[in-house]
Amino acid sequence: MVDKDANPLKSQFEGQFAKAYDYDLIVIGAGSGGVRAGRIAAGYGARVAVIEGDRPGGTCVIRGCVPKKLLVYGASFAGEAEDAAGFGWQIDGLSHSWSELIAAKDKEISRLEGIYRTLVKNAGADLIEGWGRLKGPHEVEVGGISYTAERILIAVGGRPSTPDVPGLAEHAITSNEALDLKKRPAHIVIYGSGYIALEFAGIFNAFGSKVDLVYRADLPLRGFDMDVRQHIAEALKDRGINLISGRMIAEVKKTAEACVVTLDDGTVLTPDEVMAATGRVPNIEGLGLEAAAIETDARGAIKVDEWSQTSAPSIFAVGDVTDRINLTPVAISEGHAFADTIYGGMPRAVSYDAVPSAVFSQPDIASVGLTQEQAEQAHSHVHVFESRFRAMKNTLSGRPEKTYMKLIVAANTQRILGVHMVGPDAAEIMQGMAIAVKMGAKKSDFDAVIGIHPSAAEEFVTMRTPRS
Repeated sequence: MVDKDANPLKSQFEGQFAKAYDYDLIVIGAGSGGVRAGRIAAGYGARVAVIEGDRPGGTCVIRGCVPKKLLVYGASFAGEAEDAAGFGWQIDGLSHSWSELIAAKDKEISRLEGIYRTLVKNAGADLIEGWGRLKGPHEVEVGGISYTAERILIAVGGRPSTPDVPGLAEHAITSNEALDLKKRPAHIVIYGSGYIALEFAGIFNAFGSKVDLVYRADLPLRGFDMDVRQHIAEALKDRGINLISGRMIAEVKKTAEACVVTLDDGTVLTPDEVMAATGRVPNIEGLGLEAAAIETDARGAIKVDEWSQTSAPSIFAVGDVTDRINLTPVAISEGHAFADTIYGGMPRAVSYDAVPSAVFSQPDIASVGLTQEQAEQAHSHVHVFESRFRAMKNTLSGRPEKTYMKLIVAANTQRILGVHMVGPDAAEIMQGMAIAVKMGAKKSDFDAVIGIHPSAAEEFVTMRTPRS
């Protein structure tokens, strides 16, 4: 039996009337975080229901990172085919069927949706299909039927956000629709410069679309390391993407032939499609948070404490709806920690220190830890080690693109504060770097490692001279 005294939260909910509820736990949202929480809680013996108004799997599996990565894989073959000539390959009659790619992607997503349904079922939880709305701190309504629970976990994720620009919401697609286009646009304008904008710019460009990337900043990827931002901007231009920086879309109109996009300097673009990739917001619309007096911040994110508990003691929230770190593995960790804490007698909070991330642009970007700007604010003095080089593969292919790697080190302790990379396989390499950073590795630890030669990754253990 679980020792309730070992759990800092469980005692708040222990009561003699628990069995009066339909469930011990209702999870609203069958995405990665919600399903993980429901499965683990059910494994501890809790009576669990998972509510989903769309397709089980959530943003990541159905309309986010998984289908997008499949399109990235498909797009990458264009570069491979282009590079192949330098290695003696003669590829004649090369062509691509967009419709076949989308059909294959859809088949895989349906398979994964089935897996998520099975995961819920095999855990012994009930899957209730329909949109859930809070009716109080212990009650959720779905399709006119009310269900009660001792605790409720909100895991509804986020949704695309479209700026208030005349005609933009009416005529633009978002990342949701971009994954399901029946026809590849010959020319697309993408508004934004975050990771979603860059990833789709690379996808459409590789398949042969003309891509205009419009954004108001000087460089893409606000919040990333400045050297990384500068390097990826050059790489995108070298790949043929037209960067229109320092500009905003003023108006979008639709004609029988094309979209008419007017920028704030009067420039007019006439693409087949316009994509708004200007960020995401917590998906709280219609959730009924007011019925349980759940507090949100200015962006609509549900406020939670370190245990993912909201202002309503019986209600918790995990994932993008809390706007902490909006990554699928983080949502999964939060959901698992919630279930361990409340139902497993193993109280633990998620650590948000040194969380690695990647942008599947072309080329890839990956990082863990602090940017140089953050490190210089937090530490009196830092050392920066970096390497720019033309990958061996590019010497024969003729591609001028360079890989960029960067280590940021605390001068006094020699601890690695941040690792950044732009180049092929950056995400795969960065996962190992993240382990080192999480363990508190020092520059001397990197120096002591013998590199794998020839590889790009060996550059991280052969940097010897800091940047002046």
